[in-house]
Amino acid sequence: MADIAKPSYYVTTPIYYVNAAPHLGTAYCTILCDVQARFRRAMGFDTMLLTGLDEHGEKVADAAAEHDMTPQQWCDSLVPAFTDLWKTLEISNDDFIRTTEDRQTRAVQRLWEVLRDRGYVYKGTYDGWYCVPEETHFTETQVRHADEERHTEGQHLCPDCGRPLERVQEESWFFKLSAFQDQLLELYSAHPEFVEPEIRRNEVVSFVEGGLKDLSISRTSFDWGVPLPFDERHVTYVWFDALINYIAAVGYGDDSAAARSELSRRWPAQAHVVGKDIIRFHCVIWPAMLMAAGLPIPERVFVHGFLMVKNSQTGAGEKMSKSRGNAIAPQDVIDMLGVEGYRYYFMTDVAHGQDSSISFDRMEQVYNTDLANSWGNLVSRTVSMSAKYFDGRSPQLPAGWGERPSPLRDIARGLVERYAERMSEFDYAGGIGQVMELVHAANRYIEDSEPWALAKDPAKADELAFVIGGLLEAIRVSAHLLAPVMPETSAETLRRLSLGDEADSCDLSAVCSWGRMPGGVALAKGPALFPRLDVAR
Repeated sequence: MADIAKPSYYVTTPIYYVNAAPHLGTAYCTILCDVQARFRRAMGFDTMLLTGLDEHGEKVADAAAEHDMTPQQWCDSLVPAFTDLWKTLEISNDDFIRTTEDRQTRAVQRLWEVLRDRGYVYKGTYDGWYCVPEETHFTETQVRHADEERHTEGQHLCPDCGRPLERVQEESWFFKLSAFQDQLLELYSAHPEFVEPEIRRNEVVSFVEGGLKDLSISRTSFDWGVPLPFDERHVTYVWFDALINYIAAVGYGDDSAAARSELSRRWPAQAHVVGKDIIRFHCVIWPAMLMAAGLPIPERVFVHGFLMVKNSQTGAGEKMSKSRGNAIAPQDVIDMLGVEGYRYYFMTDVAHGQDSSISFDRMEQVYNTDLANSWGNLVSRTVSMSAKYFDGRSPQLPAGWGERPSPLRDIARGLVERYAERMSEFDYAGGIGQVMELVHAANRYIEDSEPWALAKDPAKADELAFVIGGLLEAIRVSAHLLAPVMPETSAETLRRLSLGDEADSCDLSAVCSWGRMPGGVALAKGPALFPRLDVAR
């Protein structure tokens, strides 16, 4: 149930093709959205995170036939590969939509009726090239022509995946995409934040300026899809169907009062997060569909780059592929770093708006430097010292102790604001970097203040209490700010400080105000949060 007292924040992943098992890039995009959702909840937003599966289309029907299953049986058999991995990776999605659900069918058919009534669809004949693996139409000028021995000379190839195209000639319904060229260009100009980062916006603008053609949005050569409500020989083109999931999940097509209220509250979405390979669908076709239907446009499409594998010999990044032998599966990284180390690495060491090279060597380096040596070490040392010097508890400090100057207090002032500014822009490396400044400063503070020396002098008991109290406070604040990326570790850290009830706070500014660490509470030691890695290769 939506909390109408809080502002809404609606963030979505793409819906993933059910045919392919979730891979490193799929997981990367999903964690990007999860971190944003967790951050927004902590900032007091009534947040909704949507993900799901795209289950229609010709290639799904073909795969089902190859496995002697119906398309629905085939889709059902593949769903757990996604839901199980999302559970493992601590994805906090509020909904999971499948395009085979009744709510999706209702929404798709409703949009068809609206577009027909508003004059934006018409029946014609499609004669062109089609890539079944990419589920994409291509014009004669877009296709590649074979010039390699492994293809028949003159064969037409997909410009995206390089595989042979099929020539399709069939009756089709078309969407008047060409009618929206000027409106789309006006959208990009008036709201540059609609497509981010800038390099992707420039690509989209250039594509639209080159001219738009009407889009074939139905098929008759197979029947695995949503039938048109007024022409049941046709099923909806898979991409046209898939994009509608974003409004289907928040009530579009449902005439109940509750659904209308949800749609009004949740739509437009604040952020779609997609890979750079599908920006034309999300930044050109989708807003044109919404314009045609008289619906609001999402506030932002944040486009992430590809994950590349660093070549050990050249140092250059190259695409992952089984044929190259360089593919990395999510479980490979989980086995090495653990789930929270996995999340931390991909959210802080990868530049989200561009292609980024990854390697196991770099994963180990980041894990050991930031998590084992800095964050985990800070928590272990501080809790142990406090337990040792203050009978297993946090030190008692006088009222107003948080106002006393210290290096840690100075960094903590304005930290939430600096952090939130970056996190809200999907600059997770920048946001978490602000927190790690406090963590690193706390480790230096230990060395500079030498609590072990203070503990030997009874006259310095108050100074020892102030030092340890400040360190515990730095840990408390850092745990809250690291929680969107490492929720379980942050919850465990707060539990060790007897502050488990703070873990679900939805007022980050208030809970992170300096000086709230209570005195005299029991502290719990525990195993290392991040045991140091020493991976032999």
